[in-house]
Amino acid sequence: MNSSTSPSHPAADSPANVPLAGSERQPAPHSSPAATGHPLPVEDETLEISVYLRRQQQVPEAELPGGPPTTTTPASYGASAEDIKLVTTTLTALGATVTEADPLTRRLRVSGRAGDLAAIFGTHLQRVSSVAPNKETVTHRERTGGLTVPAALDGVITAVLGLDDRPASRAQFHLTPAAAGNVSYTPLELGSIYSFPAGTDGSGETIAIIELGGGFDQADLDTYFAQLGITTPTVSAVGVDGAVNVPGGDPQGADGEVLLDVEVAGALAPRAAIKVYFAPNTDAGFVDAVNQAAHDTPTPAAMSISWGQSEDQWTAQARTAMDNAFIDATLLGVTVTVAAGDNGSADATADGKNHVDFPASSPHAVGCGGTRLLANPKTGAVSAETVWNDSTSSATGGGVSDTFPLPAWQDHITVAAGSTAPAAPKGRGVPDVAAVADPQTGYQVRVDGTDMVIGGTSAVAPLWAALIARLAQHQGHGLGLIQPALYAGLTASATAPGFRDITKGNNGSYQATLGWDACTGLGVPVGTALLTGLTTP
Repeated sequence: MNSSTSPSHPAADSPANVPLAGSERQPAPHSSPAATGHPLPVEDETLEISVYLRRQQQVPEAELPGGPPTTTTPASYGASAEDIKLVTTTLTALGATVTEADPLTRRLRVSGRAGDLAAIFGTHLQRVSSVAPNKETVTHRERTGGLTVPAALDGVITAVLGLDDRPASRAQFHLTPAAAGNVSYTPLELGSIYSFPAGTDGSGETIAIIELGGGFDQADLDTYFAQLGITTPTVSAVGVDGAVNVPGGDPQGADGEVLLDVEVAGALAPRAAIKVYFAPNTDAGFVDAVNQAAHDTPTPAAMSISWGQSEDQWTAQARTAMDNAFIDATLLGVTVTVAAGDNGSADATADGKNHVDFPASSPHAVGCGGTRLLANPKTGAVSAETVWNDSTSSATGGGVSDTFPLPAWQDHITVAAGSTAPAAPKGRGVPDVAAVADPQTGYQVRVDGTDMVIGGTSAVAPLWAALIARLAQHQGHGLGLIQPALYAGLTASATAPGFRDITKGNNGSYQATLGWDACTGLGVPVGTALLTGLTTP
């Protein structure tokens, strides 16, 4: 194992350093020293990491309910010039280089020799092989335990991300072999089935899509949308932290996620501009992409995220940094839609307990669960819609967060796991909403020149993002945190206005019920009714 200590900088146990809260990290799953053959020892690599700072003013919870973007200057919730100067001066004196400082996102990009950066933040790095969230074996840098920061920066730095570059998330999409009896839908057919409001098409709005791998080819998009009989939407790629749009020619890999997201959102909001943010699949890349998208110009109406993993696999500092990025998005009028996971109530864990997926479990994002849908694509008539659950590894995520408290707008919901009696959950309930996700009743898309059917809650996030963009178009402004409006006036065992309740099926431990449940949330959308509800005071 390679050590990263450097005699010229503070060591991990230096009294000049203090612990960084929430930075504790366990070894990656099945971690072992990587084989040799790399040109440089890990400590001699040149790295660029993300360092997040505290807000100069905390965001009052009262400012977060949905509606028009806040009139408060977002800069007041950014990092102060004094904090940026202090951190820059301190890290520079220790041998690091601050290459970028953004007060609005509170992020500094910091570069340097890996061994020096590790020593500054009180840790050691080694190169290992481990099993990524998508079950593939990968080689990456790893750190374990907690970080420290120079004592002068205690409380100023809130997160140090990117020293450990293990994959942060998995794409929440599922393929299924073609079989007799399988049915599938185009996004346009689903827009009819879910009553997307007529007279809206996303004109004037932007949809941001976060991707942690893969890419798209314009020829695929042109062919796909021509098959649907609509003009190809404007789709652009934005690189984050050095990542770019790189189609891999593998329709069953990350390209499947990218094309699914773009084609679903583009078909359902064809006049919206779609910006796809490509970032490295690391905690730093993921958080940085969300921040960049939220603060971009023009501000997106919706942000779609189809990546995640069990919330206990995240460090507390990374969860907090991501949640803060969602808070910024909300203040700017952006509604964030996130796939709730594709591995049932256990979320692909092996400890026999229930887990929810993050970032869907953030109370500042709309968690999107999945259903199995049998409907007439021509008439839109639904014959059956139930919870998606094909197996423990092919079922909608959902449950109760262990890290985020119950939001005020969920204070009237109840949840029952297994045979326990329904009771108020102790944490944030996931998901909020749902739509079809079963790959056996999935979405017709085109990936790397191949027409195929894909499912997963990955498809639900862009579907809801497109609906949000159309609702925002009608309202004339972004909707921000929409959950207070979605849950408003809901009573136990009642169907929420604007939804069709899903009352049959389970995702493992949780059973669908009347009203909100931990499988499909409030239910699937009735778009025209949602529009009426948002328009009516």
